[in-house]
Amino acid sequence: MNNPQSKDHALPPVRNTIQLPTKPLNSEEWDKLKEDFIGKANFEDLVSSRMAQCHSSVDVAKSLLAWVAAKNNGIVGYNLLVKYLHLCVVHKQTSEVIDVYEIMKARYKSLESGGYTLLIRGLIHSDRWKEALLLLEDIKKVMIPSKKNYGDCIEGALLHQDVNTAWNLYQELLGHDLIPMMETLKAFFDFGKDIKDDHYSNKLLDILLYLRSNRLYPGESFAHSIKTWFESIPGKQWKGQFTTIQESGRCSSCGKTIESIHLSPEEYEFLKGKIMRDVIDGGDQYKKTTPGELKRFENFVKSCPPFDIVIDGLNVAKMFPKARESQVLLDVVSQLAKQNLQLLVLGRKHMLTQRSRWRKDEMEKVQKQASCFFADDISEDDPFLLYATLNSGNHCKFITKDLMRDHKACLPDAKTQRLFFKWQQGHQLAIMSRSPGLTFERILRHDTVVQTTGDSWHVPYDEDRVERYSYEVPTKWLCLHRKT
Repeated sequence: MNNPQSKDHALPPVRNTIQLPTKPLNSEEWDKLKEDFIGKANFEDLVSSRMAQCHSSVDVAKSLLAWVAAKNNGIVGYNLLVKYLHLCVVHKQTSEVIDVYEIMKARYKSLESGGYTLLIRGLIHSDRWKEALLLLEDIKKVMIPSKKNYGDCIEGALLHQDVNTAWNLYQELLGHDLIPMMETLKAFFDFGKDIKDDHYSNKLLDILLYLRSNRLYPGESFAHSIKTWFESIPGKQWKGQFTTIQESGRCSSCGKTIESIHLSPEEYEFLKGKIMRDVIDGGDQYKKTTPGELKRFENFVKSCPPFDIVIDGLNVAKMFPKARESQVLLDVVSQLAKQNLQLLVLGRKHMLTQRSRWRKDEMEKVQKQASCFFADDISEDDPFLLYATLNSGNHCKFITKDLMRDHKACLPDAKTQRLFFKWQQGHQLAIMSRSPGLTFERILRHDTVVQTTGDSWHVPYDEDRVERYSYEVPTKWLCLHRKT
């Protein structure tokens, strides 16, 4: 089946029958192209969609619109206009954006969100940028605007030196519990280079603290903007360095010790109380877990000594898709059991049934080396995992590939969320590879989060084009300190 021809048959024939024009066509040429077109799709829709995908030139798209308008008493439909608008925005043809805006304004009382988003993005670069703010108000009548809509309006306000409007929009965005786009935050720093104003500076420091409390990481270009801004503050003598943190937790650049990942006993007890009360007893997503089953589990945990490691059995077993699931689980348990650790494996009842992916003899070996609890097949694993780990004490770690992001919604307040994600980062063991032997990723001693001592800032950031899993943290840091 590997002959290249067979691949083409899988695609609808339409794709191959339309060659997008590279220069504007007159009506006869468009008529001819339509005549030669074979396919069930609407010709105008298909061509305009392909043009939008391929970022065709605005002139070619305009010739399509002129041809359609000539056939329809000067009218071009909404969908076609939006695709044309998309191209005008992509190519930054602001005067064309304004032309489309005028047509739409005259013809439609309201638009759908895609149309509004494109108009806002296109208008912010023009001297009519304030009309983008009116469009934002139109969106608000029916829904909460997206972080992209807010971000574009903020960018427009900064481009036109209207700082107050930019900050007001930023506060409004946060008020809706939206997480701003990194480009939006970067725009504030880029604008700040030329502003010598303490009030503005304090707001930028608040952005850094916002990154801290939400455990967010800027990208590389944003990190450069932060560095440039600090170094531009007159009289303060800030110096920035891109660096890494040593295993000991010290900054390789300035030698300061980075905050520890470990929770204090008070923080731990506070978090444990909140999770037990609000997430496990009251979390919506645990409706799948019957109260009787949670009770059975609580009694089971009470009857065991505290665990050192709690393993999400099903999740771990599926980590290496090519390998047999019971074999992967057995490998993990056997390796940890050699270290005389108290282990708990959380599983589902179906894992005990002999099947090609689950061998009974391997599961029996797992049960000899670890305490095991097999829940009903419809249960949610996370409450069991959290309960067993937190109940065992601050030394207990857990293994899962999941990040448990859903819990953020159940966590009642910002302090609990901050402690939960810090606890998670300090207690989640990740399996890196399976051959030759199992290797686990080291849990770092330091907390990968934006931090300051007043005369220094340390900002972890994501490098461009470096992928990381959601449970991993960046390894590159921006160190900023004042030369004294």
